[in-house]
Amino acid sequence: MGEVESGRGPHRCQDLAMVIPEIREWSIDARNHPDHARNPIHTDVGAQAAGFPRALVAGVTTYAYLTHPVVVAWGETWLRSGGGEVRFRRPVFDKDTLRCCPVVSESGISIHALTDEPDQPRATFSLLRDAGSAPAMRAGTQLVTHHVSLVGNLADQYGINVGDSLPLYTENGWVHPAVWTALANDVVHTQIARGSWVHTRSIIRHHDIGHVGSVAEVRATVAKTFESHGERAVLDIHILIDQKIVASLEHEAIIALP
Repeated sequence: MGEVESGRGPHRCQDLAMVIPEIREWSIDARNHPDHARNPIHTDVGAQAAGFPRALVAGVTTYAYLTHPVVVAWGETWLRSGGGEVRFRRPVFDKDTLRCCPVVSESGISIHALTDEPDQPRATFSLLRDAGSAPAMRAGTQLVTHHVSLVGNLADQYGINVGDSLPLYTENGWVHPAVWTALANDVVHTQIARGSWVHTRSIIRHHDIGHVGSVAEVRATVAKTFESHGERAVLDIHILIDQKIVASLEHEAIIALP
């Protein structure tokens, strides 16, 4: 099954063949969290300066939306030991209606993010039921390790603040899975980005559930840099709680726009 081809007009989940019964379509009007305005690309002014028509929704928020139908279907098991690879192919803009569409292909199960803009999908999330163990961090430039309290927007409230209101996070005191990519983005923003920057891709592996009120230790290494539509960096990131890795990521971003 191929991806939706480029074109104009509305794109619907039923345009995708072989919809998966256990994972259901979910839609939401995308919106930016106010905290994301620190990256100018998530404001109308900053986005227009970079050549876009209006504010880009943060990749971590798009990722939060893509996890919704997965968590509804696979629940705690996926949050504890699943994962996947998210790729941000084209921008999702503030106030776009985003349809999270489950599909199956020869390579496995994925969720496609569709809007009414030309050229679809806007993002894809290829799922892993079992992410396995955390890969070793590669040699590279080691960044400053920092510690973060997992409370509020960096815990169970992340989804609520952007419209993903699944109750199991607050009911169980569990950290929303988008927080792991948010912590990785914070490393990019505070340590290597220069001006506006864009999150392009992440492989996320869960190794345990994070609990509200815990303190996360974030370790990061720049494993690779290269030029492609700007200067890009690929980071290896381990997130630990009580000396145990709860999430590991390969995280890619354009850190300097052309």
